[in-house]
Amino acid sequence: MSDVRIGVIGGSGLYAMAGLEVEQERRIPTPWGEPSDAYVIGRLDGRRVAFLARHGRGHKLLPTELNFRANVYGFKQLGVEFLISVSAVGSMKKEYAPGHIVVPDQFFDRTRHRPDTFFGNGLVAHVSLAHPVSAALAGVLHASAKAEQATVHMGGTYLNMEGPQFSTRAESMVYRQWGMDVIGMTNLQEAKLAREAEIAYASLAMVTDYDCWHEEEEAVTGEGVMEVLRRNVALAQRVVRRAVGALDGVANDCADALRMSLITDPGLVPPETLEMLAPLLDKYLDRSGGQLAWKR
Repeated sequence: MSDVRIGVIGGSGLYAMAGLEVEQERRIPTPWGEPSDAYVIGRLDGRRVAFLARHGRGHKLLPTELNFRANVYGFKQLGVEFLISVSAVGSMKKEYAPGHIVVPDQFFDRTRHRPDTFFGNGLVAHVSLAHPVSAALAGVLHASAKAEQATVHMGGTYLNMEGPQFSTRAESMVYRQWGMDVIGMTNLQEAKLAREAEIAYASLAMVTDYDCWHEEEEAVTGEGVMEVLRRNVALAQRVVRRAVGALDGVANDCADALRMSLITDPGLVPPETLEMLAPLLDKYLDRSGGQLAWKR
C-alpha cells in the first residue's frame, strides 16, 4: 500500500490531469490482467493522487473491452479510499443540457457481457448496493462543481448501456418513460467493484448530448460528443482539483462494506482465492486459534 488516498478515473476526453505534478507512472499487474493503462501518480496542490485513463491514452478500448476488475483492484493496491469518476453521458431530460454536470446517486444496468464482481472461485459475498455511490464523495463533487460556477444537478439515475453503439430512438424513448436521467457506458461496473473493494465512489457525469430522443436536437454522434467534451474537459479538471482539496478530513463512508457481506466459511475458501483477494480480505481474516474465521 501507499499513501495515495484519492484516485481519478478519466473517461472520454479526459486522458490526463492538468496541474498534476507527476512523480511516477506505475503499471500494476492484477489477478485479472492489466488495467487500462499505467496509473499516473503525483501531487495535485500537495495531495497525492492516482490518475487512470479509463479507455487508455489515445482512447483504445471500447466500454465492453474495459478490464473493470483490474482497474479498480489497481486503485485498491495503491491504497485509494476515494475514487472520482469523470465520464461523458447523454441526457434523458430536457433540463439537463449539454455542458451541464450530473452527480448520479443511482444506476440501472442494461449491460450484457461484463464481469462485475471480485467474488466467486469458492468465495461468496453479497454487498449492499441500495445506495451505490458514496454520499460523502457525491456531496463533495456537487459542492465543488457549484463553486466552479457549473450548472450541476445532484442525484438521478445513470442508465448503463452496453454500447459501443448509441441508443436506437425506440430505446431512448423507453428509457425516458422509465424515468432515467442520464445514459452512459461505463460507470455501473466501477461502482459495484468499488463497493466490494470498500472504496468510496461517485461520478461527475458530463452531459454531451440528448441521446436521440429530442426532436429539436440532432441525434447523438461521436463527432458531436467529442466537440462538447473538448469544452467540458477544462471544467471537469477544475472541479476535480477543487474536490481533491475538499476531501481533507472526509471519512470513507464505504470502508466497512464487506464486514457483514462475506458468506462462505473462510476455512472452505481455496487458498489461491484468499491470496488473490488479500487486499480486500486480510482485514477481516482471523487466523488465530489455528482455524480461519471472519472478524465481524
